[in-house]
Amino acid sequence: MFWEKDIETMEAHNLGLLQSKRLRNTLRLASLSPFYSAKFKELGIDPQKITSVAELSRLPLTTKEDLRENWPYGFLAVDKEALVRMHSSSGTTGRATVIFHTASDLNHWSNLLARSMYAAGMRRSDVFQNMMTYGLFTGGLGFHYGAERIGALVIPSGAGNSKRQIQLMKDFSTTAIHIIPSYALHLANVFVETGVEPKKDLQLRLAFIGAEPHSEALRSKIEDFYGCKAFNSYGLSEMNGPGVAFECPHQEGMHIWEDNFIAEIIDPQTEDNLPDGEYGELVMTTLMREGMPIIRYRTRDLTRIIPGPCPCGRTHRRIERIKGRSDDMIIIKGVNIFPVQVEKKLMDIEGIGRNFLIVLKTKDHVDEMIIKAEFDSAYENRLDSLGRIALDELRSELLITPKLELLPPGSLPQTEGKAIRVIDERQTGGH
Repeated sequence: MFWEKDIETMEAHNLGLLQSKRLRNTLRLASLSPFYSAKFKELGIDPQKITSVAELSRLPLTTKEDLRENWPYGFLAVDKEALVRMHSSSGTTGRATVIFHTASDLNHWSNLLARSMYAAGMRRSDVFQNMMTYGLFTGGLGFHYGAERIGALVIPSGAGNSKRQIQLMKDFSTTAIHIIPSYALHLANVFVETGVEPKKDLQLRLAFIGAEPHSEALRSKIEDFYGCKAFNSYGLSEMNGPGVAFECPHQEGMHIWEDNFIAEIIDPQTEDNLPDGEYGELVMTTLMREGMPIIRYRTRDLTRIIPGPCPCGRTHRRIERIKGRSDDMIIIKGVNIFPVQVEKKLMDIEGIGRNFLIVLKTKDHVDEMIIKAEFDSAYENRLDSLGRIALDELRSELLITPKLELLPPGSLPQTEGKAIRVIDERQTGGH
């Protein structure tokens, strides 16, 4: 059940002492980087006087813009010769951010993934098929090395080529997969086309899903179709990648590995710290990063710390499923909406398919939301009643009345990577 029982079940007071000790070392290393050295001097902060986690809020927040502006080596705390790998974000909303790792950093990261996957039930007897993108994206290699650390047989199939994925799963009796939720639903359509039935023809028992926000309803669809347990994971490249937080078998939130990270929840507007149980923006500090330590990083992910202990016995606190991002929040007619809210409601409606798209437009100087959703072919003759039901459900969830377009299966773009859920045409040219 435990990969490192003494760490995973460490008493809260001792875990806090360990965090404070590692924080002092992190601040010492960070002071060697050009960015933090200049930042501390500018603000008149002596990092050596920060001796415990309780004093962390005295330090400035770090943003993605800071990483971009100090491209490429401004956050390095070691000589370049000590680095062995670079990973990068996609850069789809601006210049990509880069994260550098030493051999020690990769060793700690691999161990966190092993701990995470082991907690979910993966063992060395498993056959693990990794359907994530390899390369600059952290998801593929992170899980790959974690699975190998456990001792499982790894099939590095990468993303795409759906029919080949299915054939590999059949031929090598794959028992565990790592997959983006939207691709899992896309792959389900290919299973139907090829006549392969996962519950009957495969030996899947575990699916690790992540890399994009998804609802509990979407997770249930994946579990129902594939006949296996699906585990939610949380990570971001700035904090290594996947393995920052992970579900245990109780699936009552994701345990943050607090021996490697300090998690705070702040009010996105005031930047004040919020108590456990209140929703806000997740802020993270690395504790075991040698090459490129990052302090109080604004993830822009909105969640909360779940109060109270977990039945599994792990003492590391848990975060709730990511509610959305403070920077992908839709504001329309004065109402704040997250795409995952639309997804959750649509997935609960019988007759609605697996794919949807939100389009935002301005008509006669008034913003409007159009939700395009595919319907199941069995409901083709009942679209009027299906549309009324869906619109009522969406109106009650979103507190505005969107326009709804029901489209035949396969009408919307299919993707083997992260799904594009929002097209905002209110800005010049859209994006």
